[in-house]
Amino acid sequence: MLNTFKDKTGLTRNGFVTNYPSFRYWRKPMAEAGMAEKPLNIYVHIPFCTQRCGYCYYKTETLQQNSKSSIERYVDALCREIEIAAKHFHLGKRPVVTIYFGGGTPTVLTKDQLTAIMDTLRTHLTITDGLEFTCEGEPVTLSQRKADIIQAAGVNRISLGVQSFDDEIISIAGRRDTEADGVKAIEIAMNTGASVNIDLISGLAGETPEKWQHSVERAISTGVQSVTVYKLEIFANTPYYAQIGNKEIAIASDETELDYIRYASDAFRAAGYKPINFFTFTRGGGYEQEHTTNIWHGEDLYAFGTSAFGYLRDFGYQNTSAIPVYCDTVEAGELPIYRGYAYNSLDRLVREVMLGMKMMRLDLKRLQKRHGFNLLRLCGPTVERLVEQDLVTVSDEAITLTERGTLYGDSVGRALGAALEELQDDEVRPNPVLDVAEETAAEAALAS
Repeated sequence: MLNTFKDKTGLTRNGFVTNYPSFRYWRKPMAEAGMAEKPLNIYVHIPFCTQRCGYCYYKTETLQQNSKSSIERYVDALCREIEIAAKHFHLGKRPVVTIYFGGGTPTVLTKDQLTAIMDTLRTHLTITDGLEFTCEGEPVTLSQRKADIIQAAGVNRISLGVQSFDDEIISIAGRRDTEADGVKAIEIAMNTGASVNIDLISGLAGETPEKWQHSVERAISTGVQSVTVYKLEIFANTPYYAQIGNKEIAIASDETELDYIRYASDAFRAAGYKPINFFTFTRGGGYEQEHTTNIWHGEDLYAFGTSAFGYLRDFGYQNTSAIPVYCDTVEAGELPIYRGYAYNSLDRLVREVMLGMKMMRLDLKRLQKRHGFNLLRLCGPTVERLVEQDLVTVSDEAITLTERGTLYGDSVGRALGAALEELQDDEVRPNPVLDVAEETAAEAALAS
């Protein structure tokens, strides 16, 4: 008979702990799930553009700054990085479920360059059938010939950086394209059969209520599957920043920009476009963006190219942002990773809460199944405050942004993240949830 002796305090020397949880909770389906290769999302960064937009803070260079040979060298290095990383991190057996070509402007590449990258991805990775393959493009670069090339490569989602349908606003931003160019590019993109997204930016220099109304209505009239509206943010490494400082241009106040996004939201909803996150509206609420949704749900992302950043298991990393250094490093047979972040258990939860809130509805049951915690118990007072501010509604199933909350979605995510971070000892790790001013400075530094 098992000796169950306990002293008067309840202590016992019996019950040697070997693992947790005990084997009676272990099941064969769990073993099969644990052995299965986890899905992988792929990002490929193309840092070249035909022009430098006044508001852009990303790591990009214009074609004028690079010779044909230097672009060829970058593409060769990119292919070599795919080969090295696939071997180093054993990526080849993992099913690739989304591919995203961003930048920069991927559509500036030639047919041979795009083909070389895709052939390398197919050689060293496992590309699943029917995956979402997105390619960003600039209206002036999407000719019929280029559309045929990316269609042949398997692209089934095209995202065009239109930003505005007003020629004067586009010109102030330092771009050469026009409203007519944007409309033509959208037509070409839609004729490929791909799902088409167009980006607009609210609050650009020169914007007026009338011009904004025209851009929103023009976007709706194209019949694209989705429209993404970004709020203009000013970073120190942009032409806009210097022009504002020199009083050469003026941008909308936060109050005016808020009026713009409210108008856009009402107009899109009236036209049958429903929000799938707090800045993207899709026809009928369909056409989910699988790539971003997967990332926000905490799936792995491997990102290739200069300045690209990804997440692999418990490791976040970013490649070097200097193109010559990137090429030199990869040509030497080494990975171009130059900084990273080791996520602990709380980090993973915070990240998934903050990013997951972008989808307007945070699934509490899914979160608890993945991380083992009831979020409402961990940060109840913060949730109550958000409810009082009419930013969210709460049920046993989810935390959901209200209509007002969709205007401040990242603030809601940031508040929940900060509440969770309070559970962590500052001596273990400094709080990585930054305030808006700190994050703006950090993002500009990251992109430079």
